[in-house]
Amino acid sequence: MRLIVNLLALIGLLVVAGLGYGYVNYWPQLSQFDPKAVEVYTELAQEIVTTGDPGSSMMWSVQVEEDISAEDVVDSLKSLAVSRNMFFVGESPFYKQIKAITGEDYRYVNFLSFCDARTGKKMLEYRNALAGFMPCRIALVEHADGRLWLYSMNLDLMIYGGTKLPADLRDDALRVSNTLQEMMQMAAAGEF
Repeated sequence: MRLIVNLLALIGLLVVAGLGYGYVNYWPQLSQFDPKAVEVYTELAQEIVTTGDPGSSMMWSVQVEEDISAEDVVDSLKSLAVSRNMFFVGESPFYKQIKAITGEDYRYVNFLSFCDARTGKKMLEYRNALAGFMPCRIALVEHADGRLWLYSMNLDLMIYGGTKLPADLRDDALRVSNTLQEMMQMAAAGEF
């Protein structure tokens, strides 16, 4: 029994020492993080633990209604983008690329790219690494069961995951984030 008590005391001491070390060495940087950073990282960690898949944990996904074709979803996304001041800047029909390389048909997978150039410019002026988030992409993917799904990167980590963005940039990034999510929801329902 005394061994267990001593072991627990040692573990407690190590935890307190670790917390003290973390506070002294990391608090100055962490105190500059966006107030929502802990919430965003907690949600990400919970999703990774639940799914075991960090990739899907960083995505938004919306199932397309059954009676809506891939072509209708693509047309809807393009139309919704224009009406929301997002430019449609490209399309990569992955299923066609696979067929061209292998000679075999492949399930429908298409990547559509959209951009808000003013927000993109602000992002690049703030931090060059944010170029990796541009242009915003929405993937239209046919699952094994034949159902279509829309996927896009969850932008919360970019917006809240580090030091607080300048207010005007954060507002623009939130607007783009909300627009992408709205476009996905509406396109999945067949709205234009």
